[in-house]
Amino acid sequence: MTPHENPLGEAVDALRGGERTPIAYAKTCLERVDAVESDVHALLDEEHRAERVADDASAIEAAHEKSKRKPPLYGVPVGVKDIFHVDGLPTRAGSELPPEALAGPQADAVSALLDAGAVLLGKTVTTEFAYFAPGPTRNPHNLSHTPGGSSSGSAAAVATGELPLALGSQTVGSVIRPASFCGVVGVKPSYDRVPSSGVVPLSPSADHVGYFTQDAAGARLAAEVLCTEWEPPEDEPDKPVVGVPSDVYLDQADDAMLTAFENSLDDLRTAGYEIKRTDALDTIDSVNARHNDMVAAEAALEHGPLYAAYGDRYAQGTVDLLEDGRDVPVGDLVDARNGRLDLRVALTDAMDSLGVDVWAAPAAPGPAPEGIDDTGDPVMNLPWTHAGVPTVGLPAGAVSGLPVGVQFAARFGDDERLLAWAEELEAVL
Repeated sequence: MTPHENPLGEAVDALRGGERTPIAYAKTCLERVDAVESDVHALLDEEHRAERVADDASAIEAAHEKSKRKPPLYGVPVGVKDIFHVDGLPTRAGSELPPEALAGPQADAVSALLDAGAVLLGKTVTTEFAYFAPGPTRNPHNLSHTPGGSSSGSAAAVATGELPLALGSQTVGSVIRPASFCGVVGVKPSYDRVPSSGVVPLSPSADHVGYFTQDAAGARLAAEVLCTEWEPPEDEPDKPVVGVPSDVYLDQADDAMLTAFENSLDDLRTAGYEIKRTDALDTIDSVNARHNDMVAAEAALEHGPLYAAYGDRYAQGTVDLLEDGRDVPVGDLVDARNGRLDLRVALTDAMDSLGVDVWAAPAAPGPAPEGIDDTGDPVMNLPWTHAGVPTVGLPAGAVSGLPVGVQFAARFGDDERLLAWAEELEAVL
């Protein structure tokens, strides 16, 4: 399948400028859905989707018919990972549990998009409870490969051009990894920069609301709507100094991916970026263990009542996580939670002492694995999630005919500058 261009920035300009109407654009996206969904399976089935979307687009158009200044996402169709509650639609979280057991008030992130004039195209497929048990979604670049997870449907839907913006979430690597596998831009903002209320939790200390677009310019537009207290830089910041973590961390990626990553670093050097090698994350094994214990323990706590009532409906992989989480000592959980700030401080101190502005690393251990029963390894994303620092994944060529990406992480709270830098970094890569 050939991915289809549908960048958010172009859509916003055309809709707000009057060159395209919300009704016409919604129809175009629905036609794309009809053309590809039988192969990709990025969206949850919804009876009468076309009628609902047409009604919503008409309502947005009518509400702003006489407005000279349209809202920032006026008429933009969006997808929402099915762990986000949406008024009027059930939440299943990729599970076999009854939707009424998972019901809750609409997620703040969803309300932010709708308040900004967006039109909900539909819910997107997620792995069960945003962990590892996969859904039916396939990689648009090669249908025999995984799109990644847990935000499988959101990444694939943006890559296919079914919609220009989709919400996802990341607890380990569930935004940046599928973005890399599907050849799109993924953004994991600073921890809690986008409120997670109204989202089915897995590990509240690690759950981040993120999103996907086809380009960095669109990612910046979405951030202005989704991130709290967004303050764009008064001037475009200078080229960042790029730090590269230790080989102990990098060697978790395969040889082909490391070669592609080094080629990307060469491209950045050629474009005038200073690259600094560091020993940051040389204790990655302990960071990995701490984060995994925290996720398991918190998942067991969060799912206690549901698991007691519906344990026979959980996938085995999720059952294993919850059972493992029950065995994590309370002291280890406390240490793991405290370790998030320790890692954040250590990364910040390293940046300050070395004069580094952003970290660069492979966005996944390699290209998307074959098959859809395994969503891939999130290990390259884990430390940035654990530290809660803003991270953007950018497409950076291909390995074995499949997309790969580079992820860039900045200081905690420095989302504005990171996404300003991302546009030029994207152009180089």
